[in-house]
Amino acid sequence: MRKFLLSFAIIGAITALFSADLVEINTLNAKKQSINIKVPLKPKRVAVIDLATLDTIDALGFGKNVVAMPKAQKIDYLSRYTNDKNIINIGTAKEINMEKLMSAQPDIIFIGGRLQPKFDELSKIAPVVFLEINYEKGSFESIKNNISTIAKIFDADEKAKEKILEYEARLNKIKELANGKNAIIGLVTSSSFHTLGNSKRCSLITTDGGFTNLANDISSTHGNESSFELLVKLNPQYLFVLDRDSAISKPGAKVAQEVMDNELVRKTKAFNNGKIFYLSPAPWYLSEGGIRATDIMLSDIEKALK
Repeated sequence: MRKFLLSFAIIGAITALFSADLVEINTLNAKKQSINIKVPLKPKRVAVIDLATLDTIDALGFGKNVVAMPKAQKIDYLSRYTNDKNIINIGTAKEINMEKLMSAQPDIIFIGGRLQPKFDELSKIAPVVFLEINYEKGSFESIKNNISTIAKIFDADEKAKEKILEYEARLNKIKELANGKNAIIGLVTSSSFHTLGNSKRCSLITTDGGFTNLANDISSTHGNESSFELLVKLNPQYLFVLDRDSAISKPGAKVAQEVMDNELVRKTKAFNNGKIFYLSPAPWYLSEGGIRATDIMLSDIEKALK
């Protein structure tokens, strides 16, 4: 059955490519190499396996074209998609039900990093666009590139440019205000506190936003588990905290505010000056880089600098 569906999907994908107007875009492949591919312009049937991309497609006004997505993880402002019974639930961002995906007959498939190894297999169904955040270059460069790529596919370049210019102006103002200020970026998960370096998640605050990261040599995706004694030793002026467990709705997990409520944290400059800020969990952890997520993320930093 799966072989039949795959053959049917391949025929459908080839037919769609020959019958549709095409646009050339840049994407990553299974080896994270930059490649140029041709995809349908303004695709009518879209499979989205990346919440940041869904965020941007929604903000650009093409949410009605989504026909398939994983529904295991939910974000409040995108809940209409997870609740829509007409959109096929194709599993999780890690484990895709290929039969259900093929049954959706997508014209295009958007993926994130978790499905990188499946790029070639998915490409047999429809053209695959693989977008992610490259923290080494600064997350905002990737955010601009990803929004622009999606906008090009949907012929919505002007709307995307407006948003990018708005966000650039806001980020430049953040840089001015953050100049000379230092911070620690913390991720709380399973009741543990992890410090994040510049080359991973939340680098919008430091690499792009101008705060000096007192733990800038940390490179692990979820940071390095740190003692609260280290936090006292580093003694940041600002402390930004991301609650991973709240983002993924982990059952029974302590919220970040509980974990951070201790005597050692109360010894820091950040606590004593009222400069501990809890980041909006889902946008920073699940949909980072989407148009609306970026708006929320910038707002979180702006609030800290008021």
